[in-house]
Amino acid sequence: MKPTTTEERVYFLDYLRVVACFMVILVHCIEPFYLSGEGTYIASHSDALWVTGINSLLRIAVPLFVMISSYLLVPIEGSTERFYRRRAERVVVPFIIFSLLYAIIPAWGSGGKVDIAGNLEVLSLNFLPLSGHLWFVYMMIGVYLIMPIISPWLERVSARGERIFLALWLFATTVPFLRELALSVRGSEGIWGEASWNEFGTLYYVSGFIGYVVAAHYIRKHVNWGVAKTLAIALPMLIAGYLITALPFYAQIPDSYPINESIELAVDMELSWSFATLGAALQTLAVFLLFRLIRKPCTVYPIFEHLSKRSYGIYLAHMFVLVPTFSWVSSWGVATPIVMVVSAILTMAITAAIIEFMSLLPKSKYIIG
Repeated sequence: MKPTTTEERVYFLDYLRVVACFMVILVHCIEPFYLSGEGTYIASHSDALWVTGINSLLRIAVPLFVMISSYLLVPIEGSTERFYRRRAERVVVPFIIFSLLYAIIPAWGSGGKVDIAGNLEVLSLNFLPLSGHLWFVYMMIGVYLIMPIISPWLERVSARGERIFLALWLFATTVPFLRELALSVRGSEGIWGEASWNEFGTLYYVSGFIGYVVAAHYIRKHVNWGVAKTLAIALPMLIAGYLITALPFYAQIPDSYPINESIELAVDMELSWSFATLGAALQTLAVFLLFRLIRKPCTVYPIFEHLSKRSYGIYLAHMFVLVPTFSWVSSWGVATPIVMVVSAILTMAITAAIIEFMSLLPKSKYIIG
């Protein structure tokens, strides 16, 4: 079965891409309610509940983007060179341009000061603090690099063979929790060959985002369920995944407010929020299956289709808009969830308008994707 080309619109993917893009922006509008500078800060028990309740679902945004791309692209058509060239034009070049923009444009509240030379030095090795959201592109480039390598296997493997791999991958999503168990039992996080001098344990090569690539291919090629079966399988997965994601996060939040501690607390709290852990994986697969029930466009589909085509540009640019927008909405003195959601809506709307304007520029595809 040949992959769907990008010229053939797959309706549910357009809806899902826009929703995932909004989720990413909403995640960044929630972060100030539990992160502060280089530390962990939660003002109240109410904020802790809102952060846990909403953000525990939003951890699926990044894996959804991986599955959307994989659903369309694997197994790849044509030569590896052509595939890499097209990904470079559509993904890497806009990424480089926006990385440079984040390096030279002063951050909001900086008083117009920016250390361009220092930023470029950092940028030569990694993303900048202001452009931390671009970690996703580094990861996605790695996924693109591996797609031509696994494509021949995906073309030949049986449905049962894919299920075996996915079962191993789902087991690998429990490794972060098993490391915590190993730490409490034997005083070391290393399991099954891992050590301070070797991070390549037994499950290393069947872990991470590669499972979402295979899952997207498996769903496209082998899953033809009706509404009833999809709901019967996806809804329990969604609930179970959400609980696995949310409960461990909430359990690690101290009882005394306000909480003002080191960043290590947030790191520990976010263990179950990692994108390739069991809870996030179950939620991602469930939501993908549920959106796949959308077989035809509705009245508002043209809006989603257009936003879907602009989503990469919106993702790249949104931090320029989010910081001042969040600051403005926060000054209204409204409730925490209103600040979160309204900031995200305004950020996405304003950024979409900016990207639409930029699309009018010559060669804009090399800027906004």
